[in-house]
Amino acid sequence: MKNLNFSWLRYFVCGLLVAGLFTAVSPAYASEEKGGNELGFNPTEMILHHVLDDYSWHIADWKDETGHEHVVSIPLPVILFTDGNLDVFMSSAFHHGEHTVVKGDREYKLDHGHIEEVNGKKVWDFSFTKNVTSMFLSVVLLFVIFFAVLKGYRNRKGQSPKGIQSFFEPIIIFIRDEVAKPTLGNRSEKFLPYLLCVFFFIWFNNVLGLFPAAANLSGNIAFTMTLAVFTLIVTNVNGNKHYWQHIFATPGVPKPLLIIMAPVEIMGIFTKPIALMLRLFANITAGHISILSFITLTFILKSALIGFAAGLLIVPLYFLELFVALLQAYIFTILTGLYIGMATEEHGDHH
Repeated sequence: MKNLNFSWLRYFVCGLLVAGLFTAVSPAYASEEKGGNELGFNPTEMILHHVLDDYSWHIADWKDETGHEHVVSIPLPVILFTDGNLDVFMSSAFHHGEHTVVKGDREYKLDHGHIEEVNGKKVWDFSFTKNVTSMFLSVVLLFVIFFAVLKGYRNRKGQSPKGIQSFFEPIIIFIRDEVAKPTLGNRSEKFLPYLLCVFFFIWFNNVLGLFPAAANLSGNIAFTMTLAVFTLIVTNVNGNKHYWQHIFATPGVPKPLLIIMAPVEIMGIFTKPIALMLRLFANITAGHISILSFITLTFILKSALIGFAAGLLIVPLYFLELFVALLQAYIFTILTGLYIGMATEEHGDHH
């Protein structure tokens, strides 16, 4: 037992105490009195507010002694194209949905997380929402990290990895040897950059979404759908003649049955990316909702004891979500490699 390293235990205990303290003191904010009436806490509204996208980056809010609510948030650029006109302004102009914004003969309102034109004109929304901003931040982070890794490879040719390079090199090798090669065979080098891009992009955004006040980008179905569409395009653009023959004229199937089999195989082209899209979206969203649900117990029951008990559940669940963030990136990547491998497999290949 003397040789065992229990240094991890102090980090776990510290995290447990912090979470317990946070959830224990939270009931103070669960209800405030304004004009003698107690404001009820709405757990559904609180959870959806953290899970859904927004036009500003909300950090925190509180109420002073007079009952006036103070909101700390970062306004984001709103970019709208309406009736041939491009309108650009900051989301703070809406004052959290309390005001409308007038641009020429166009008047915009923020209604339940969506921007609409009061007069019913068609609005094309290209705004930098919280999720979009988070995605660009993750891209910048990826560029910074992997340019540092690249610099390490160039400066230390033939030497053992050092620093940040030593952390990422085993992961890159794992994706190459355990994902790309088993699913793609001798075509792995061609598609390895795409698989690495997909894996790290999903993993980084999954982890960033677990930070306090962070955006739930991987829990946005538009984000997971876009990733799935890229896999759909890469798979079918690189599909060889054997792949398409199997879809439209499956070998060994009697011709009358092809009338049934061909539509089923065509549907299979789209069901694969749909499965990728829904799996990533559902797992990440469920994890966020689970953690937030335990936090809301403190607000609902208004008990320090319940707050501490909720903290005992939240910390292990949070560590589980860190593992799920990695696992879902791995599953998306290996299934992507499998789909591409099936489409590019030569007639004599055996994987």
